[in-house]
Order: sequence, then structure tokens, then C-alpha cells
Amino acid sequence: MSSRIAVFGGSFNPPGLHHRELVTALARQFDRVIVVPHGPRPDKPATSDVEPIHRAVMNDLAFRGIPNVRLELFDLEALSFTRTDELERMFASEGEIWHVVGSDLVQNGAQGESFIHRVFDRGPELWNTLRFAVVRRSGFEINSDDLPPRHEIVDASVEGSTFDIREQAFRRRSLEGLVTPEVASYIDRYRLYRGTHVSNTASWRDEPRLLVVHDERNPKAVSIADRFATFASSEPNCILAIGGDGTMLAAIRQHWRLRLPFFGVNAGHLGYLLNGNDRVPDSLFPDEGITLRHLPMLYVETFGPDGVERSDLCFNDTWLERAGSQTAWIEVKIDGQVRLPKLVADGVLVSTAAGSTAYAKSMGAAPLLADTPAIVIVGSNVMQPPGFRSALLGLDSEIEWTSLGGEKRPLIGYVDGIPQGQVVRMKVRTSRIAAAELGFLPDHDMAEKIAQLQFPNWGSTF
Repeated sequence: MSSRIAVFGGSFNPPGLHHRELVTALARQFDRVIVVPHGPRPDKPATSDVEPIHRAVMNDLAFRGIPNVRLELFDLEALSFTRTDELERMFASEGEIWHVVGSDLVQNGAQGESFIHRVFDRGPELWNTLRFAVVRRSGFEINSDDLPPRHEIVDASVEGSTFDIREQAFRRRSLEGLVTPEVASYIDRYRLYRGTHVSNTASWRDEPRLLVVHDERNPKAVSIADRFATFASSEPNCILAIGGDGTMLAAIRQHWRLRLPFFGVNAGHLGYLLNGNDRVPDSLFPDEGITLRHLPMLYVETFGPDGVERSDLCFNDTWLERAGSQTAWIEVKIDGQVRLPKLVADGVLVSTAAGSTAYAKSMGAAPLLADTPAIVIVGSNVMQPPGFRSALLGLDSEIEWTSLGGEKRPLIGYVDGIPQGQVVRMKVRTSRIAAAELGFLPDHDMAEKIAQLQFPNWGSTF
């Protein structure tokens, strides 16, 4: 028997407790539930109140832990609005699809005048062919004559309003009972829905409950992990990464979707993304709390010579390099405009500001503070054009690389050091759904670490 799948699309801006309660009820009535937050919609201006990355985080926090529920963020990543018939085609291979609608959308269905008939693209056709899971909404009683031919009443009556949540947040009032505590905490620390600038830094104070990730090959990391073992928890509120920057990078790649702050303790060398182990108190966090920096990740699309397209995310960097003895010939586009018609080099790399202290620096780019609102593009052993070394781009830039060398000059792609195989084209931009919150002690001086990197102490020669 085919699985019965409820597909629940909506703005969820922000996702409230009423959304979570409804999804929980759907999960009891159907085999699986797929939740799809919409991207920007011209008919709902509030979907652009906050950046997609914050909406993605809040949705992950709101719906986590509900069995048989899957959250799909493709609309937020693409800034798109996938319509009902497209969702049907997208998920049809997984089972029997039921589209979740409120009882307000089926009113006057008997006369062919429902919201679905009037507003949905090809509404009358969808009314007669698709399956609808109808949820009771206050003020819109269900008339059996108004129901679609293929319907099922959802055994739940859930009340709530995202407008009321946004209004409470705007007035700096408590959101208790309206959203989950995790969502309330996130809205508060980044001051969302307040009609003011949303900062990428925040102060955070809490008793640490840890998911510990450490380099087991590093004796110092093992010793530090033992030191903080008493804070380990099955319900963590923070991820403790102990080792070097590579340990932090691995932790972010594995656990970013948990939407928990990452706090690094250095058991390696410079550790640009970490806190010095000699500065971290035994209580882990000082009384005044820690500073969180909301750092972006990159969304990478690779296109192979066989036509296969892949997508991935990275926190540090992504690059193309020559796969043979011949130099790479690469066309470089920025936001659709050809900026380098023919880059002749060993390769080319894009990094986040946080990743600029890694391979980007060794290839000749200047390292940046991790929260600098920029991405870096840098060439490796560039022969043409003369003088090109690196460039800074805005966070909203899109970079596209295309191989000009054909089979004679094959290229290999990498995403955070992970090989993607042979690549003929690559597109890179800042992700709209993936980011990491990195925690630092109040006296952590990232600028000093960057200065040490650029002005090493060679000692006096005079």
C-alpha cells in the first residue's frame, strides 16, 4: 500500500506553536508530513520581513523532534514559490499526496467559487483531481457540499496567527505560548520583526548543555573534552568543537542543521574560529555570556561533463583546479557579467570571510575578519590576465565558472576540500538557508589574530 503523505506549504513567518500542533496532528493521521516554507510572495509582503536564512533557522527549530516530519527548504534557498500542482509532481513518486488547506479555502466550493477555484493556477482542474486534507479554521465552518471530490478532514482544530506573533515581537512583548522557546530565543537575540536593522552579532547567556565534537587523535583535545564532559547532554543547546579550525569545519558541516551555536576551544595552532583554551573558564561560559557571530555558508552547484548537476554547501571555500598537466582555462562571470573572459591559472577559489584565513590566504588573498560582509575570489598561479590576483565581492554576488579547455584541460571541483569529480561549470553564491552561529568569549580579539597572520613577528633586524 502506498504511503499517505501530507504536504503542508505555508509562509510560517514565523512558525508558531499552532503550526507545530497542526503538523503533530497531521503526523498522527498520515504516514508522513512534508513541510514546505514558501519563499517571497507578492501577495504576502510579510514573507520578506526577515531574511530567508532567519526563516530557515526558525522553521528548523519549530518543527524539530516531530516523528515522520520532513522540512524542505528549497523555496527559501531559491527565493521561489512552488505551487500546489508543482508540489504534486515533485513528491508524487514518494506516495499518495494530500495537500493541506484550511477550511476557508474550500468555502463556496459547491458553487465553484472557492479560493482554490478562483486563485490557484488551474484551480478548477486541481479541485477535481488532487487530494486535499482540510483543516478546520475558526469562523469557517465546513459544509460537506463545499468539499472537494477527494478530501479528508484533519482531526484537529488549531488556532493561531503569525500576524499576532509578529505584532507581539514588534511591541517587545513575550512570545510565550505563541512560539516554541527555541524560536522565541532566536527572535529575541537577533531582534527580528522589530522594524529595526537585524544584526549578525548577538549576546547569549545560558547554562551549557553540550554536544561535544573533538579531535580524538589530539591528546590535548581529548584532555579538554574530559574537562567539560559533565556538560554533555542528550538535549544540547550548544556544540563544543575542540581541536583546530578543521575540527570546527567538520562539526559545522555535520551539525549546522541542528541550528545550535558552535563554541570552539583551541587545541591546535592559531585557531581563528576558536577560543584559546587558556581563556575558557571551567564553567565554559563567563557570567556575562558569549558573543555569537552569525556567519554565512556558500551554496555551490556543480555541472559535470556527463550532464549531472549536484549541489552542496560549504562553510570555508570551494574551488576548481586543473586535473592534468595543462593549465586551466576558465571564464569567470560575476552576477551574469563576464569579468574575466579567460583566466589562465592552476585554478580559482571562492571563500567566505571565515574561510579567507585558509587556502584563500595561501593563494594570495588578504585574510578578513570572519564577520566581514564579503566573499573572496582568488586565482592560483595566475598567468592571464596579468596582474589579477584576488577580488572582494558582496555577499549577494553570484559567481559562475565555465571551463574553456574542453577535454584537453579537465577541471576537478572541491567543496570544503571534498572532491566533486570532473566539473565543466560551477555556480557559487551565499546560501539563503545555511549559516552557523559561532560563539566567542567577550575578550576574544579576532582582529588581533588576523593582524598576527598578516604581520608575523619576524624579530628586529636592526
